[in-house]
Amino acid sequence: MPAAGRRVAVAVLTYQRPDVLGALLPELARQARVQVPPARVVVVDNDPGASARAAVEELDLPEVTFVHEPRPGIAAGRNAALREASDVDTLVFIDDDETPEGEWLSVMVDTHARLGGAALAGPVLRVHESPPASWVRAARVFDRRRMPTGTPLEAAGSGNLLLDMRHVRRHGLEFDDRLGLAGGSDHLFTKQIRQTDGQIYWCDEAVVSEFVPSDRLTGRWTLRRGHRSGTTSVLVELMLASTRGKAMTIRIRAISGGLARLLAGGGRVAWGLLTSNPEHQGRGAWTAARGTGLLAAAVGHTFVEYRRAG
Repeated sequence: MPAAGRRVAVAVLTYQRPDVLGALLPELARQARVQVPPARVVVVDNDPGASARAAVEELDLPEVTFVHEPRPGIAAGRNAALREASDVDTLVFIDDDETPEGEWLSVMVDTHARLGGAALAGPVLRVHESPPASWVRAARVFDRRRMPTGTPLEAAGSGNLLLDMRHVRRHGLEFDDRLGLAGGSDHLFTKQIRQTDGQIYWCDEAVVSEFVPSDRLTGRWTLRRGHRSGTTSVLVELMLASTRGKAMTIRIRAISGGLARLLAGGGRVAWGLLTSNPEHQGRGAWTAARGTGLLAAAVGHTFVEYRRAG
């Protein structure tokens, strides 16, 4: 289907960040207006107290629709966006702490019209509030990949993601609530797109920037993210396993891989400390943390990254 004539919606998931959301929505509304027909912007507030409602109502933008999803978990919010977009051809996800660069929405929609496929992902570039420690920077957890446009992908995150809703509806795809507070439901969802013969392509020109606050630039946060990365990768593979035998193979591979990463990462950290080399310290710490995540998931542990009070 050509870009002109597509019914497009942009979904913004938010949780207790009304000021950040208020700065983003006018730009999204502007980009929505230039689509033919005009796109819709759907704000999904995952706060039980609906803290974003006042910010949305105060802006009074006709392109913006407010949806309240009080059930906790990012998967619940993403599924609320899917339901709200049940009548559109194309749904584009962006996070509330991200800022689109240039004519981001038009680039996404036009590239998808040219390439086809069931999904399209673009780069998320990090803007740091303060400089991270040298070993944290060396861990490269904040680096984001860049590839030529049209590169096929096996999975993608939802921070800058376009979905062909016809494929989603045809195969009854939803985000899995079991990963709602652990993270990784977007990677499971996009892997399910591939399992249903949907292609995912990269669009390097559709850039968004993400603000990273100082409390995420610490060693503690970096190691937690490494652990969660390992845990989630195993959980997603286990959820996709079609037999008990395949699940057991995944667990055995996770245990062996986790032990190898823990030993190799720990050794690299030690060498980095001896040689005062922050790159060895950072990459070693990240490798070891990911190894602990693989081991934890192999024995049934789920790391709840998005834990909420109460």
